[in-house]
Amino acid sequence: MRSAILPVACSVALLGAAAYADESTAPAHKITQSKSFLMLEPFYTTVYDAGRPVGMLMVAIGLDVPDESLRVQADTGMPLLRDYYLRSLSSFAATAVRPWQQPDVVEIADRLQRVTDRALHRPGAKVLLAQVALRISR
Repeated sequence: MRSAILPVACSVALLGAAAYADESTAPAHKITQSKSFLMLEPFYTTVYDAGRPVGMLMVAIGLDVPDESLRVQADTGMPLLRDYYLRSLSSFAATAVRPWQQPDVVEIADRLQRVTDRALHRPGAKVLLAQVALRISR
């Protein structure tokens, strides 16, 4: 009788583990409960000094888009928005960031807000800076 119980117990345990590992039942990680918030992956750009790369500028942002139609437009056009952000930040890092001083976060936020409004063809999406970091490598 013991020999019949052991295979049944093992198969029940394996079925339970398979059901637990199913990704459809796993909870999704949420950054916020707000439906209007879109988080973007951080942007990394090179910082130059005297024409030589000396470090990296990292900027992490999110978008608060209360208007649902504009949020759908922003979410659909996210690859293009990311390209615009990266081009703008690369230009900023190459011309305005110096390795010996902190980057101007107000200028970064204003610059990204202008890019957002121009890309979405109307205001309504607010750029929220999550983090700005400068890493100098020597």
